[in-house]
Formats: sequence, structure tokens, C-alpha cells
Amino acid sequence: MAEQTERPEYATALGASSLKKITLLGHDLAEDVMGTVGFGELAFWLATQRRPTPGETRVFEAVLAALADHGFTPTAIVTRLTYLSAPDSIQGALAAGLLGGGSRFLGVTEDCGRFLHDVLTSAGDALPADDAGWDALALDTVRAQREAKRFVPGLGHHVHKEGDPRTPRLMRIAAEEDLFGPHLSLFAAIGRVHPQVLGRTLPLNGAGVCGAALADLGLPLELLRGFALLARTAGLIGQLAEELRRPVANDIFLSVDLNNRSVAPEPYTPADAHGGSHG
Repeated sequence: MAEQTERPEYATALGASSLKKITLLGHDLAEDVMGTVGFGELAFWLATQRRPTPGETRVFEAVLAALADHGFTPTAIVTRLTYLSAPDSIQGALAAGLLGGGSRFLGVTEDCGRFLHDVLTSAGDALPADDAGWDALALDTVRAQREAKRFVPGLGHHVHKEGDPRTPRLMRIAAEEDLFGPHLSLFAAIGRVHPQVLGRTLPLNGAGVCGAALADLGLPLELLRGFALLARTAGLIGQLAEELRRPVANDIFLSVDLNNRSVAPEPYTPADAHGGSHG
């Protein structure tokens, strides 16, 4: 007789379905979640498997709002152009925009959160107790980045050169909810002291402050970019909805196509790295 083998089991605390019921996070989806739990609250809950407090939900949803849409950014343009090319593939248009979330746009959220966390981890248990202490730690941090010829994630913006309006607002919300933690404290200090090292004043950008706030919420650092992409998905749907009503993708395409200029081939030579984060 053939030997019986055990069926594999795949444990999950997330969604599970039976004939008449769907459970999610240990709750009845239809009766306990739908119409009761907001989407932002649910997204936080799914990622942490603990229900957030109202204050945590407020900060988290403020982050989502901050990152949803910034106009004709590369992610929005590529979504519209992909829809122009393949109107039968909404998923392709959305995916194209999301795939553009990297070190210059959206990805700064995770980059900044990880950077601040690494600095705090290196500082050990003796974290500063006041602004003077945070300023000293921030000064050492910016100097180390300058000496290593590396950018400070979250510092600088290509448009909001005199200050990103999202940054002070999110800091106020976190403070109001008593969730202004060490990541935001260090980020704010970097904003105060960096001119001493760089010789100029740069804004703390919105993507960076979002990374600091998410890290202070205790969300997984490995998923911070995912939350930025979650927010941008809503914005890209808005971009597609507007493209249906007021299309511009074809004009963008024709502007490039009809104004290209042939030039002689130029041999490739490695150039100095350049760029930065835009948030």
C-alpha cells in the first residue's frame, strides 16, 4: 500500500475563505471590516498585523495623501503614454508608472527611512535628549556624508527650493499625535544644521519626511517604498481618469516625435555621476 504523505500547510493570518465566510486578520471581512475599517487603517493593519491607533492612522494616511500625486512627474507621464499606446491595458499603464518609483522619485521615502534608521542604530541606546544633542548627531551625520561624497536622502527638491510644504505639516501632525519619534527628530535636525556643512540651505523634501514618519510608526523598513507606491497608485488612477477627459499623452508624444533632431554619433565616455532626490 502506498505510503500516505502529509498535506503541506501554509500558515497565514491574512485572508482565508470558506464556503460562507471570509476572514481577514482574524475578523469576519463582511461583518467586521467592510464599512467599518478605512482603507488606510486596513493597509497599516495588513502590514503590521496589529490594528493602528487613531493617531497612527492619521499620520499614516497623511503620508499617503502627501505622496499620492505631484502632477506631471515621470511616473504620471509614463502612465499616460503607456495608456496611449495600450488603452486595453490599464494594469500595464499603472504598472509602468509604479515601476518608475526609484531613487529620484518615490523611492526616497524608503531611502531616507533606512538612512535615518542606520544612523540611529549606530548611535546606540544613548539617543539625544534635546535639540542640541540632535543637532550634534545631525552635524556628524551630514559631515560624514559630505566626506564620503554621498547625498543625504530627503535633502533637496527640484521645485520646492524654499521649502516643501508637506514637511512642516507632517511634522505637526506627528507631534499632535505624540508620534514625533527619533527618525523625525534626526531628520528635523539635519534640516537645521546642514547649511553649516554644505554652505547652502536645502529643503527637507516630502518623500524624506514621509520615510521618517513611517519609520517612527514602526513599519517595516523594507516596505517603505511599498507604501509610497500604494499612495501613488491612487494618483496614477487619477492621472488616467483625467487622461480620459482631457488627454495630453498624444501631444507629449508628438512634441518629442515632431521635434527630434538628427545629430552625429558621439562615442560613449563615462560621465561623472549626478542627480539627487526629488521627493
